Amino acid sequence: MRNKRGFLLICSVFILTTLTALVGCSSDKKEGSNVDGVTTITFWHSMNAQTGDAVGKVIELFEEANPKIKVDAVYIANQGEGQNEKLLTSIAGGNPPDVAYFDRFEIASWAAQNSLEDLTAYAEKDSITKENYYPYTWEEASYEGKVYGIPTTTDARLVYYNKDHFEEVGLDPENPPTSIAELESAAEKLMIKDGKKIKRIGFIPWYGQGWFYGWGWAFGGDFYDAETNSVSANNPKNIEALQWMTDYAKKYNVEEIAGFTDSQGEGAMDPFLTGQLSMKVDGNWGVAAIEKFKPDLNYGVFPIPTPSGADHKTWSGGWSVVMPKGAKEKDAAWEFIKFFGEEEGQKVFSEISRDFSVIESVNIDLGYAEDPIFKEFISILSESNSRPVMTQGSLYWNELAKAVENSTRSIGTPEKNLEEVNKKVNDALGK
Repeated sequence: MRNKRGFLLICSVFILTTLTALVGCSSDKKEGSNVDGVTTITFWHSMNAQTGDAVGKVIELFEEANPKIKVDAVYIANQGEGQNEKLLTSIAGGNPPDVAYFDRFEIASWAAQNSLEDLTAYAEKDSITKENYYPYTWEEASYEGKVYGIPTTTDARLVYYNKDHFEEVGLDPENPPTSIAELESAAEKLMIKDGKKIKRIGFIPWYGQGWFYGWGWAFGGDFYDAETNSVSANNPKNIEALQWMTDYAKKYNVEEIAGFTDSQGEGAMDPFLTGQLSMKVDGNWGVAAIEKFKPDLNYGVFPIPTPSGADHKTWSGGWSVVMPKGAKEKDAAWEFIKFFGEEEGQKVFSEISRDFSVIESVNIDLGYAEDPIFKEFISILSESNSRPVMTQGSLYWNELAKAVENSTRSIGTPEKNLEEVNKKVNDALGK
């Protein structure tokens, strides 16, 4: 026992010495962030290629306007949709970056866990308000009345369609479907099969960006009650939307569709670009892919159809800049966050990246509202929906995707599957 105690004492001394050394190293590193009156802030982001060039230009202009602040940009892969383990670890270890490029969808859950700095006082001091942005982008970046991020980009979803395919089967390429019935009729005419093998398919509701949020809103559904902090996945209109998707899967044989989609690729091998898919739901970033891989494609876009053919809806996501909890250079970090989110930073970033700005006037200045394709996206942004601002957003997303997968494969009914989503997510919200 005496030997064991001696061993534990030696181990304790070793661990304490090691921790002290590590803390010293961390302190030395942070002390070096302010040298000769110039403050260096660390900025973690996941942007490369075109968006990487865009953020590089934003940093360049910011440093020109703020010579006392230097931005040390660090590329960190996969910082969205629940892939922020490295950032979370840095916060827990007390050595986070000063600024991070962050998926707005995750702000509520991180704010609830006290992993982000509250930016409300900074925003109020500099008159940064909701009125500067598309409303849903500000709401996504806030939690319980406090601001935790400044929006930077947004997007929208519409249906892309091949005009040559439309002409080939006698559909008017200048009058695409507006209603669900018209969409079904067009899809049926566009389908080409060789026995059981699909050579060309008109439309797949759940393919690409055909997530259930879009269809639920298209059918007039709702997903969340902020007052009661409870989800409403089994809203009658949501059930109607999922039943339609399930019926569509049965009509065209979901296994044959799965065989078709599993054999497809991305980039230049995207089935819409190879002519094997006539219509698909996609975001505005799809334009860049077409320009790169199939610039001669004769295509157009139209709003996601609704049962009535009117009151078209879409939904939007996007990114933001946040200050992780424990950031050391808060004031300097805020100056960069503010610059990125205001018109000058927004304009240069959007112009290079081709992402939509969260500020309507910037999109207009950049000519997006006049572009024959982009204007269709821009015109619907002011009325766009966003995913619920809630602490269990990722869980809800995953459970809705599971409900679609099960329903379209005849595992449970749409009503039962959405009721199960409600129970699981509401139970998690109640914890």
